[in-house]
Amino acid sequence: MIKTQIQIPDQLYHQAKAIAQQREWSFAEVVRRGIEHMAMMYPLTTDQNDWQLPVLKESAFNPNFDHLDLKALSAKDELRPF
Repeated sequence: MIKTQIQIPDQLYHQAKAIAQQREWSFAEVVRRGIEHMAMMYPLTTDQNDWQLPVLKESAFNPNFDHLDLKALSAKDELRPF
């Protein structure tokens, strides 16, 4: 097992400590499980050489792009199930 140091925001640290206390886990266990969850949600791909620049389809163009709430859209995208 590798020992490492990380820096996280205070609020996230306190939330993780509270989760650890509720579950009777160590803080390290909460961090490990969080990383395991992220690894499942975003698996590594080995086909890096086949990547191509995506092309925007004309039908997908939004003429009101300047007025979109991009922050809300990105949050929605991050939370969508795979």
